[in-house]
Amino acid sequence: MSKLTITTAVAAALTAGVLGLSAPALAAPTGGDAQATISQLEAQGNRVIVHKLADVDLDEATVVGINRGAPIRGTVQDYANDRTYQNTITGYVYYVNVR
Repeated sequence: MSKLTITTAVAAALTAGVLGLSAPALAAPTGGDAQATISQLEAQGNRVIVHKLADVDLDEATVVGINRGAPIRGTVQDYANDRTYQNTITGYVYYVNVR
């Protein structure tokens, strides 16, 4: 395999991985359990900023809106090909409105 083919395959795999991480978060429904939604987003490598629209605990709150913010960039190590990819999107900042 040529270097270009390997590089293209690795880039495609990294892109698919990043899109796979963010796709479920974008589909997170409003009206759901706030704590579960926040935990799901964080488990996918995202940072969550919670905006409380009412004075309730998170375990009793429901999600009324989710907005994706800026990407989080970091370094990704490809151990199979012994390469390091810098400035790769590893997650996003999400703003979650709860009530």
